[in-house]
Amino acid sequence: MQLLGSGSILRESIAAQTLLEQDWGIGADVWSCTSFNELAREGQDVARWNLLHPESEARQSFVAQQLQPHIGPVVASTDYMKAHAEQIRAFIPKGRSYTVLGTDGFGRSDFRSRLRQHFEIDRHYIVLAALKGLADEGLLQPRRVQEAIAKYGIDADKINPLYA
Repeated sequence: MQLLGSGSILRESIAAQTLLEQDWGIGADVWSCTSFNELAREGQDVARWNLLHPESEARQSFVAQQLQPHIGPVVASTDYMKAHAEQIRAFIPKGRSYTVLGTDGFGRSDFRSRLRQHFEIDRHYIVLAALKGLADEGLLQPRRVQEAIAKYGIDADKINPLYA
């Protein structure tokens, strides 16, 4: 598993890494993404160079260079809207699943922990997204994902935060 965390949500990614190992026996790498904007700009610059130099060896974006040697689905978590981390989807190595967790929905005022739970970006949702990515790739039984929903008390039928 590859867990990308941005800003203060990086701590939740680190906590999710611990839960993945302790509760599910799954190792994960955690990556600090200090700027999805800059990663996207760099990737777009590489894509432009490749477009204008069709006979040269293609360059790889920084995101692709870093993630290529590391196996597993990729889960990005941010305190911003999902579109923020979606900017780098094009630069995720081919064949890898990429799940983005973000705070889409209406503004709220509450404790950070409750906001992260409401917007489904806390450590438990990061673990859930990681397990689902593994299940989607056939590396984990879907029942294990359901077990995580039960273990972490996730309400699978609550309203989507986008509309709440």
